[in-house]
Amino acid sequence: MGDHKGRTSQPDFHNLYRHGLIRAAVCVPEVRVAEPGFNARATVDLARQAHDAGAVVALFPELGLTAYSNDDLFHQQALLAAALDALAEVVEASRTLRPLLTVGLPLPVDGRLFNCAVAVHAGRVLAAAPKTYLPNYREFYEKRQFAGADAAVSTDIELLGERVPFGNDLLLTATNVPGLTLHMELCEDLWTPIPPSTYAALAGATVLLNLSASNITIGKAAYRNDLIAAQAGKCISAYLYSAAGPGESTNDLAWDGHAVIFEQDRLLAESERFPSGAQLIRADIDLEVLQAERLRTTSFHDNAAAHRERLRGLRQVRFELELPAGDLGLKREVRRFPYIPAAAAERDALCYEAYNIQVHGLAKRLAASGIQRIVIGVSGGLDSTQALLVAAQTMDRLGLPRANILAYTMPGFATSTETRDNAWALMRALGVTADEIDIRPSCEQMLKDLGHPYADGESVYDITFENVQAGERTSHLFRLANQRGGLVLGTGDLSEIALGWSTYGVGDQMSHYNVNASVPKTLIQDLIRWVIATGQFDAATNQTLQAILDTEISPELVPADETDADDGAGIQSTEAKIGPYELQDFNAFWITRYGLKPSKVAFLAWHAWHDKDAGEWPDNLPPERRNQYDLATIKHWLRVFCRRFFQISQFKRTCMPNGPKVGAGSLSPRGDWRAPSDSEPDVWLEELRRDVPDA
Repeated sequence: MGDHKGRTSQPDFHNLYRHGLIRAAVCVPEVRVAEPGFNARATVDLARQAHDAGAVVALFPELGLTAYSNDDLFHQQALLAAALDALAEVVEASRTLRPLLTVGLPLPVDGRLFNCAVAVHAGRVLAAAPKTYLPNYREFYEKRQFAGADAAVSTDIELLGERVPFGNDLLLTATNVPGLTLHMELCEDLWTPIPPSTYAALAGATVLLNLSASNITIGKAAYRNDLIAAQAGKCISAYLYSAAGPGESTNDLAWDGHAVIFEQDRLLAESERFPSGAQLIRADIDLEVLQAERLRTTSFHDNAAAHRERLRGLRQVRFELELPAGDLGLKREVRRFPYIPAAAAERDALCYEAYNIQVHGLAKRLAASGIQRIVIGVSGGLDSTQALLVAAQTMDRLGLPRANILAYTMPGFATSTETRDNAWALMRALGVTADEIDIRPSCEQMLKDLGHPYADGESVYDITFENVQAGERTSHLFRLANQRGGLVLGTGDLSEIALGWSTYGVGDQMSHYNVNASVPKTLIQDLIRWVIATGQFDAATNQTLQAILDTEISPELVPADETDADDGAGIQSTEAKIGPYELQDFNAFWITRYGLKPSKVAFLAWHAWHDKDAGEWPDNLPPERRNQYDLATIKHWLRVFCRRFFQISQFKRTCMPNGPKVGAGSLSPRGDWRAPSDSEPDVWLEELRRDVPDA
C-alpha cells in the first residue's frame, strides 16, 4: 500500500483500502450479567459480522465479556476465571477473523483489579489497557471494585500464557496501513479535562477507541456526542464509542446501547438507541484526510512538542492487518457539493453567514477608504448578480443610498438579449444607478489598431478577439471609478480563480475589492437561491434572479452562430470548455484543502456522482443537482482541472485583489494558497493516468 513500483493499481481502484480509508465497526452485543460464556459467543458473532462487512477494527463495550453491572460480583473468583475463559474463546475465534477486536473484561494485576480494554488480533492478545479515571460519584461506585491505571506497577503481564504490554500508554500501530495507529481508553476517561487519548493523538494515534458502559439518563446521549465531537475535532482523529446495551442489569440504571463513529467533529455513523437486540454499525474512516489536516495544523504539533517528554514514554505495539480485496462500496457520505451542507437548515445558516461575511468585508473596505460609491459591471450572469446583491445590502447597512452603486451593463459582440434584459431588470429592481455602455465601437478600434483580421471583415474569433472585449469592459470600469470617485467591485469567483477562467488584469481577475473571491460557483448559485427563498425582494426581482440561475453559463464573447457547440444551440458554453462547475468545485475542494492525489479524488467523485437508483438520492437534492457522471468523464475533467490549476493559472492567483475568506478555502496568496507560478503538472497528470482506469 502506497508503493507503486512494479505494479499498476488500476485493478483495485474501487477498493477503499487502496485510497487511505479503513472500515471500522462498533458493536453492541446483547449480554447476560455474570455469564461470560454467553457474552463471548455474542461477541464472536458480531466480530464475524464485522469481518464479513470488510472491517479491520471492531470495538466492543466496557466489561462486555462479563457485563458492566456486576457490582461486587467482580470480586468473585469464579466470575474472574470465567472472564478469562471468555477472552480465550474470543482469541481463538479471532484466528479466522480479520478485524482487530477490542473487548472489555476485569483483570487482576499486581494484587489489584483493573477494568481493562484488551486488543485481540489473529489469535493473539496484543495489549491490555486499564481504565485511567474511575467515576465514584452519583450512581457510580467503581473505586469499590477497581483500581485506576496509576495504581499499576507492572508494564506487562502474563495473559493466556503470553507476556502482554499493559498500561494506558499503548499505541497499536498497523505496520501495513499508513496512518493507522489506535489507542484504547474507557468510558469516564473521555469525561475528564485531559483524556488519555489526547496524549495518544499528540503521539500519532489517529483512531481513538472508547469501550464504554455509560448508563442513560435524559439528555445524556446528546452530551456524549458533543464530548466525542469535541475530542475527535481537537485531536484531529476518528473516535469510536460503544456503550452498554440490552441485557445489563436494570436494578437502578438503564442502558441505551449507544454506538457512534466520528471523524473529527463529523458524525459518520450512529446506532439505534434502546435496541431490543445486538447491533453493529460501520463506517469508513479517511486516514489520509486526518493526516492532511494534522500536516497543516501547526498548533497541533506545537502542542505535542510542549508535552514531548510525556509522549516519548508512550509505547508502540505493532501488528499487521489482512486487508480485504475487491469493491466493498463506501460506508460514508461523500457530498456532491462539499462547500455546501446538505441539510436545509445548515445550508440556510451557511448562506446567511456567507452573505454577511461578504457584506461586512465590503462595508469595512468602503469605510476604511472613505469611498462611498461602487462601480460594477453587470452582465446578467451569476457572479455579477451576487456581487450586486452584496453591494446593495452593504449600502443599506452603511446608511447610504443604493444610487451610490454605479452599475453598468456593457454589451459586446456576443451579448444575448436574454442576459442584457436580465441585467437591466436586476439593476432597476435594486434601485441602483444603472447605465449601459456599448463597448463594440472601442473594441473595433482596438482590433483595428492591432491589425486584427476581424477589423478587415474576417470572421476570426480567437483569444485576442475575446480578450479585447474583456479588457475594454475593465478599462471602462476603472476609468469610471476614477471619474466618479468609486471603488471597482470585482465579480470573479473561486471556481474561476482555481481554473484560471479569467483574463489577466480584467474584471473577473482584477478589481479594487472582490467579494466573491473565495465563493465557489456552486455556492454562488445557492446564495442566489437563498435570496429568492427568503423573500428578500419582491416577486418580480425573484423572477429575474431565477431567470439568471436558469441561464447557461457563458462568457458571451463569441457570436452564438460562430461557436462550435455540439448541441446546436450555438451558445458559447463555459462548462463545455472547462468542465461542469459542480465537478470542478468538487475537485478544487479535495485537492486544495487536503492535497489528495487525483486518483483518490476520482474515487470519491465516482462515489458521489455515479449512476444512482431513484431510492439512493437524498430527499433534499433538487432535480437540477441530480446529474450523473461515469468514471471516464470524471477522469477527463479532473485532468483538465489538474493541468489548468497546477500549470496554467497560478500567475493570476499570485496577484489577486483583496477579498474576504468566506468558507472552506481561499486561493489568495495572502490566505490559504501560496504556490509558484511556474510549476509543472506532470506528477498529478501521471498519477491520474496510471492509477485511474478509463472506464
